[in-house]
Amino acid sequence: MYRAAASRLRALKGLTCHRVPARFSTSVAAATTSSSSGGLLGWFTGGQSNSIPSLDFPLPGVALPSSLPDYVEPGKTKITTLPNGLKVASETSANPAASIGLYVDCGSIYESPASFGVSHLLERMAFKSTTNRSHLRIVREVEAIGGNVQAAVSREQIGYTFDALKTYVPEMVELLIDCVRNPAFLDWEVNEQLQKMKEEIAEAAKNPQGLLLEAIHSAGYSGALANSLLAPESAVNTLNGTVLEDFILENFTASRMVLAASGVEHEELLSVAEPLLSDLSNVPRPQEPKSVYTGGDYRCQADLGDQTHFALAFELPGGWHKEKEAIILTVLQILMGGGGSFSAGGPGKGMYSRLYVRVLNEYPQVYSFSAFNSIYNHTGIFGIQATTGSDFAPTAIDVAVKELIAVATPGQVDQIQLDRAKKSTKSAILMNLESRMVASEDIGKQVLTYGERKPVEYFLKVVDEITLKDISSIAQKLLSSPLTMASYGNVINVPSYDSVSRKFK
Repeated sequence: MYRAAASRLRALKGLTCHRVPARFSTSVAAATTSSSSGGLLGWFTGGQSNSIPSLDFPLPGVALPSSLPDYVEPGKTKITTLPNGLKVASETSANPAASIGLYVDCGSIYESPASFGVSHLLERMAFKSTTNRSHLRIVREVEAIGGNVQAAVSREQIGYTFDALKTYVPEMVELLIDCVRNPAFLDWEVNEQLQKMKEEIAEAAKNPQGLLLEAIHSAGYSGALANSLLAPESAVNTLNGTVLEDFILENFTASRMVLAASGVEHEELLSVAEPLLSDLSNVPRPQEPKSVYTGGDYRCQADLGDQTHFALAFELPGGWHKEKEAIILTVLQILMGGGGSFSAGGPGKGMYSRLYVRVLNEYPQVYSFSAFNSIYNHTGIFGIQATTGSDFAPTAIDVAVKELIAVATPGQVDQIQLDRAKKSTKSAILMNLESRMVASEDIGKQVLTYGERKPVEYFLKVVDEITLKDISSIAQKLLSSPLTMASYGNVINVPSYDSVSRKFK
């Protein structure tokens, strides 16, 4: 058997040796002429050969392309206001893809008692059938160009975005505007989404962190900002296509809309969009609904075993219209940081933030402990939310009070901590803007808020100028406002609102 195998191996070698000269005659000839040059084997192993050009030197007659520059200045944002008041804003980029968004100065704060939950339903009805296209046709057209569409609703704004290769800009703009301006709101599509909303509301009970944030708004604000992003269960049965049509007719006007794009030449975007948007009604921009921060308490006993979820929050007046204070608040949130006792992404995230070092590392009874903020046009809230066992809830609340008072006390935050938070803030800003969809959203929302887009260098400069005194001053300003407190789960041991509020006096 072994002899037969050896015979077949010798035959195979012989066959190979006969075929090599025919297929690699030049290489083999070179190998026989000068065995030191490496030949065919040298070619595979990196040795030099007379017939194969060395890769250590430029090929003769081949022009090398110029190297990329070390720094490419980002494209400037260009803004054009159409005669009806609608703004078109864009910036160019070297990327082969583009992101285009239509942003409307309209969110849950514009809901009335008769239309509670309409923003939630409007988000779910995005890119459904229009008067010109069926939902299936919209899906097929997006698929045909390899695009991606999505819609997102916040308390103050609604955004519809389309992301695809920039060669399809005309198709992207036309479909996007059709879906926003001409929704059909077919009864069966509306009813289907209403049913899914009910399922979504039921699932929300399993997300205590999201419920706490909504509870902070409903308890802390009187007025429009108390309106929930999640439709109230009692309001779902009153929503229909007529309510949607009335809401769009009232709020989707030219002066409250911005078409924003990242990666698109401004003239091209304008030439495609202007004929499709110039007939929108020119209605004066209404005054933003009033919201008054009052502070308050919300607590809900829920079957979550022995866990207690709670949040403590305060107001910072001014919001994004006092952008320096808003940026200081953002740095403060990163400075305090925090996280969970278990990190699915591995160790390292936020390990040196104050709440991670001073709380999570010191109290094993705490499951999560983190700072949060929500900033709006004229107001903002900042606080700490945490999860712990019900028996440890009073102690965890005392720890949260202690940490908030500490950052408001001069000398309790050192320069190393502040520098780390400032660098993390700048990194987050720059890395987020590398995404064309984030860049498009940033253009749209800044133009809605300021009427222009402030350059990123402006925000980075503000971050660089923040001092330890700024941090303590903004924290003191926060703690001077009324406390908002929310708790969910096993709330039996949660201290009373008044007892917690007195700790900040």
